[in-house]
Amino acid sequence: MEENTPPLTGGCMCGSVRYEARGEPLVVGHCHCHSCRRHTGAPVVTLVAFTADRIRFTGRTRSIYNSSPGVKRAFCDQCGTPLTWEGFSRATNAEVIEVHISTLDDPARVFPTEHWLHDERIPWFDTADGLPRYRGKGAAGEEPYRHGPVEDGLPD
Repeated sequence: MEENTPPLTGGCMCGSVRYEARGEPLVVGHCHCHSCRRHTGAPVVTLVAFTADRIRFTGRTRSIYNSSPGVKRAFCDQCGTPLTWEGFSRATNAEVIEVHISTLDDPARVFPTEHWLHDERIPWFDTADGLPRYRGKGAAGEEPYRHGPVEDGLPD
């Protein structure tokens, strides 16, 4: 996505909370962590990250849940749609907002490039792609521990 491309737009199911993200995403990744799964009720979540200054929310104010020290998760208090993971990134030295791609108006505009916290995945779940899998979030020079799915469906 180029700087002059239209912004990514999205929002909650009922339309009360809307957002617009401008510029190139920092990263798009599949997160397998327990907290993201619990927040969404899904076996994995896919997030697109931007520095906080690149996202503008409109409409109803999103509700915030402080899920752990320094981490906020936003949702719509009308329909319950999970919207974001928000926190400080040491990799960018800035506040970051990661938006759930399922809330984008056109999620096909972004493409995942990696898997985060892959060791925390549910053992029977993996995706059939060749993307790198990280034990952490793939930042600060972390090397992936594998590429592609686990062949036998069980964790290493």
